Amino acid sequence: MLDIGLSLIAFIVAIGLLVSVHEFGHFWVARKLGFKVQRFSIGFGKPIARWRGRDPDRTEYWISSLPLGGYVKMLDEREGDVPPAERHRAFNNRPPPQRIAVLLAGPGFNFLFAIAAYWLLFVTGVPGVKPYIGEVSTGSIAESAGLRAGDVIESIDGEPTETWEHATLAILDGLLDDSALQLRVRGADGAVRDVQLDVRGRVSELTEPDALFPGLGIRPGPVVPMPAVVGGVVPGSPAEQAGLEPGDWIVSIDGMPVETFEQWAELIRERPGERVELRVARDVPAGLRPDPAQTTTLIVQVGEVEADGQRIGQIGVSSLTRLPAELLPPETMSLIESLRAEQRYGVVDSIGRAFGKTWEMSALTVRMLGRMVVGDVSMRNISGPIAIAGYAGESAQAGLSAFLSFLAIVSISLGILNLLPVPILDGGQIVYQVAEWIKGTPLSERAMALGQQLGILLMILLMGFVFYNDLSRVFS
Repeated sequence: MLDIGLSLIAFIVAIGLLVSVHEFGHFWVARKLGFKVQRFSIGFGKPIARWRGRDPDRTEYWISSLPLGGYVKMLDEREGDVPPAERHRAFNNRPPPQRIAVLLAGPGFNFLFAIAAYWLLFVTGVPGVKPYIGEVSTGSIAESAGLRAGDVIESIDGEPTETWEHATLAILDGLLDDSALQLRVRGADGAVRDVQLDVRGRVSELTEPDALFPGLGIRPGPVVPMPAVVGGVVPGSPAEQAGLEPGDWIVSIDGMPVETFEQWAELIRERPGERVELRVARDVPAGLRPDPAQTTTLIVQVGEVEADGQRIGQIGVSSLTRLPAELLPPETMSLIESLRAEQRYGVVDSIGRAFGKTWEMSALTVRMLGRMVVGDVSMRNISGPIAIAGYAGESAQAGLSAFLSFLAIVSISLGILNLLPVPILDGGQIVYQVAEWIKGTPLSERAMALGQQLGILLMILLMGFVFYNDLSRVFS
């Protein structure tokens, strides 16, 4: 429940902030170009606070009850009567280039926000991890390329890869280009060698959600076996009925010692329908491992499920989602410390890097969308509010740096989304203004209404699809 609450709060903060930045772009440029702005609202619905500005237009400022975004209301003859003295300031009467500038300002401010966020991250330092390969699957693409466990990827196609983020983006670029990637890696023995990672023809397969590294046959980072500790217990499951609790250490099953969660889970899978004896240690002090002499015996009636035509045992527990640092072996801790990487630059140098990062992420997003349209990339990559809330909560838990990076990526996505030529979005409205500019007269009300109806239909279909994606992820 705490995780759900944090995700909800982080989602509201993220969407409320980024949509407000977007709307402020419209507001600021409209004011500068002489449009009459009647209201600027943070949030939707009824106002919980309102006041008028000291400007000549006496613009209304609202803080509204639903904090998911905001809006700008401008004087417009299509929405009501306009005094003759103010008609020249109505949105529909301003020159098309100025209307286009106002419409572009919203997405533009989203990109500026991303630049500012990346600049702050680069100035304060972006934590990362060197692209260390912990495991390579037998028969995989990575093994065929000659990659080995313990390799560190130093460059891809000649571009340095300081962190796993750099390496991941370079691999995605190669997938979208349908090219074989030239990797320079440093092995565990210190020797440098060049390998070719052939990802041609695999863009559809490897861009499925969470499929990139498993599809390549790579496990990033040091491989650390998860100890046999219960992370969670399913209500009403055999585990709960037997008295297992989160935090319990499984010392043995039917007298056989167990060291890892996977080892224990495999032994449970081999015993469908059987009664098993577990030796469990409880209240183990932080940083220590259980004493086999101080355990409790529990009898569990293993349940069973059908999988691939076979009966397998199941008792309804999950492993720890995060392994506390105090449980890591000293040699693993030493390796992890050696793999830490930080991107930190000077105040001026960070400006160029922030622009470059924003451009890089924008270009990747546009290319992914383009390949989705032609069917090369799965539409399952599109996330809706449920998934975004989950990412928001995870990044908030990871710290300010991770949350700021999340905000930058979502801000870029919001800017690109609003530039799509869909009538109810800024991009669609820009198409209207360009058409009027070329035609010399406004489009007919019928054409405008038809466009709005089409835009609403497209957005309803899109929202239905992203909710389906979100719910599929949750229930899978």
